[in-house]
Amino acid sequence: MTPQEKLKTIQHFIARMPSLSTTVTKVLEICNDPGSSPNDLNRVISLDPVLTGQVLKLINSAYYGLPNKIASLTRAIIMLGLNTVKNLVLATSILSSFKGNSALRGTAVDQFWEHSLRVGVAGRVLSRLFNVPVLDQEEYFVTGLLHDLGKLPIMTIFPVLYQQIGQLADEQNLRSFEAESQVLGFDHCHVNRLIFTKWKLGRNLYLAAALHHQPFGNETHEAPLPLRISLANEIVQRFTRPVHATSVTGESPLDRLTHACRLTLDHALDLEGDIEDQVQQARVFLNVAGKG
Repeated sequence: MTPQEKLKTIQHFIARMPSLSTTVTKVLEICNDPGSSPNDLNRVISLDPVLTGQVLKLINSAYYGLPNKIASLTRAIIMLGLNTVKNLVLATSILSSFKGNSALRGTAVDQFWEHSLRVGVAGRVLSRLFNVPVLDQEEYFVTGLLHDLGKLPIMTIFPVLYQQIGQLADEQNLRSFEAESQVLGFDHCHVNRLIFTKWKLGRNLYLAAALHHQPFGNETHEAPLPLRISLANEIVQRFTRPVHATSVTGESPLDRLTHACRLTLDHALDLEGDIEDQVQQARVFLNVAGKG
């Protein structure tokens, strides 16, 4: 099968993926309207009992660790803010769309979610370091959590090739996107573009997912989120696969990113403890939100 045929197979798979629900679409529209109120958001979400239950379950989980149980969706929206609830709804819906896929089982998938979780946590840690407003910090977590979503269709459609990609990456000390390009002729960032375009997930989320391995183009100058999620990914990579740090000659991606984000390399690496402290708590998010 040629690279073009493989990509066409991926495109057909994504075309058949369900669109985000009308509720989620309306939630995104409301949260992008500066004139919206908590009541506007409550009216839309409350029409979907399943989604309402998921959001309330998540809000009352150990992920947030709130002292008192919240039974009212309106109260939850007021406490957490429109943007946070929007991201909860978005992540819950996207994760649920992959739930029940029998192809997404096994060690490789577990490793995928573990990495995604850690990048999400690293994104949130960085958001606090960069003094991002509290109501916007959840966007960093959700963006990090979803940044590699394009790998899931590859795992589903080409399980044997996905194993070959992992073996090639290990044998030649390549990053996953480099091995994907060799085996498939394209990488998961390209697949991200297709998924995030289909679901119309917003410019920042799209850029972070599409460009996290090539974050220095003109597009990423529009907002800091894509660059910082790329940094979060590189920090996690350095912790989990340090071999890459010694194999790169000259300035590594992590060096460039820390410089671009006005951090020192030592400062970035010192975040490992904070990230590890929050990973267990964040696993609750995946369990409640319903990962595949």
